[in-house]
Amino acid sequence: MKKSGVDTEAVIIIPVYNEAEVVASVVNSVLKHFKYVICINDGSRDASSEEIKKTGAYLIEHPINMGQGAALQTGIEFARQLPVKYFVTFDADGQHRISDVHTMIKKIKKGDFDIILGSRFLGETIGISASKRILLKLAIWFSKTTTGLSLTDTHNGLRVFNKKVADNIQITQPDMTHASEILEIVADKKYKYVEIPVTIEYTDYSRRKGQSIVNAVNIGFDTLLRKVSK
Repeated sequence: MKKSGVDTEAVIIIPVYNEAEVVASVVNSVLKHFKYVICINDGSRDASSEEIKKTGAYLIEHPINMGQGAALQTGIEFARQLPVKYFVTFDADGQHRISDVHTMIKKIKKGDFDIILGSRFLGETIGISASKRILLKLAIWFSKTTTGLSLTDTHNGLRVFNKKVADNIQITQPDMTHASEILEIVADKKYKYVEIPVTIEYTDYSRRKGQSIVNAVNIGFDTLLRKVSK
């Protein structure tokens, strides 16, 4: 299960886009706990690729920016070839905590759930702006309306799922709409899920990288369009 304190049953999948400032420190902190770490450099225009190469993590390159959903799908497809049982999606900007990943993996290992979803609203948010909180609350209402899932946090990038989900998931939305699409897949496939409390820390850096209101509106429009076209 573990070797020298390093987890060998789970793989950490990290989409990366223009994160040269922090990505090496984030990846190195993850590698202290997990043997398998995959970074998908999604057409970054900065030195993200060079920084990742310093860490020893697996590096997959997208020649152009395809969006976080596409990066996650690429990472999942690569991760399927590894001898792992659990798959973790993890942001590159330093907002997530490794201690929460350990808690989520411990939960999924009990075998009662297919996917564990992190919730900052069951847990703690540090440094969140009022506008961001309002935007996320609107996203919760919107996702409940479109998926039927009753969740407290619908756009949290911290997730853990088992191999059954990994072997069957197909994310088709390349951009940030993928977060809503993943929840639609959970609802459609009737995967067993649960939320657990996690901590999200918003730094000056991560706030600069955050999604704009315009992007949030686009995500909602794309989600509705996809539902109508089914």
